[in-house]
Amino acid sequence: MSTPLTQADIDREIAELRDLRNAGDGREAHHPSRDYGPYRSTVLRHPKQPLIALKDPEAAELAGPVFGVTDVTALDADLTRQHLAEPLGERITVHGRVLDRDGRPVRGQLVEIWQANASGRYPHQRDDHPAPLDPNFTGVGRCLTGDDGGYAFTTIKPGAYPWRNHTNAWRPAHIHFSVFGTAFTQRLVTQMYFPNDPLFAYDPIFNSVADERARQRLVAAYEHDLSVPEWSLGYRWDIVLDGPAATWTEEGR
Repeated sequence: MSTPLTQADIDREIAELRDLRNAGDGREAHHPSRDYGPYRSTVLRHPKQPLIALKDPEAAELAGPVFGVTDVTALDADLTRQHLAEPLGERITVHGRVLDRDGRPVRGQLVEIWQANASGRYPHQRDDHPAPLDPNFTGVGRCLTGDDGGYAFTTIKPGAYPWRNHTNAWRPAHIHFSVFGTAFTQRLVTQMYFPNDPLFAYDPIFNSVADERARQRLVAAYEHDLSVPEWSLGYRWDIVLDGPAATWTEEGR
């Protein structure tokens, strides 16, 4: 039986990979390889075979989900009103815009989120973290962007949780975002983090993004003017789909 990895082991691997990326021309790559060692499960999940070209790209859409304006309601964007009572935790509102590489708004874009509850627990059968479930919080929401590319969600600030990548591994608080494009095969998935999280330095997923500026673009900004008096704290987080200021996604960019 192998010895469990410690945080020091993970820190050393991250530093070694960062040194390798910096060797040569001195510039860091924006995205890690898909088999990023410190993030252990990538060894099991990353593609190992060459990509297959689709002869009929439209055929791939026939098996995909169907969604439209009539499928999305205002209630979908307020995760605190989807059950019989209020969920537990710190209520927040997250505002932002979906933009193209030139800063132009992407209108009518389906944006979905999912997250853990305030205790760091997902309502999923495989999540056996011994933290309480909240019967009034499912942690899933969606909305369509407006003419200015804007979106807004009301939710609960998620808690940190252990994830067994190594001994004493904890994920920083985060919200998963999905942006669908104009077809399901264009879907991008990313994560939004909260400012000044003490777990940033220890998380191999966050640190797999080599460029410090790209990492900081994953962190939302607290904006007091977005806070609702006696109701919620406000955060702003824009999603840029392409270009030098693009938001990092789980499939690269």
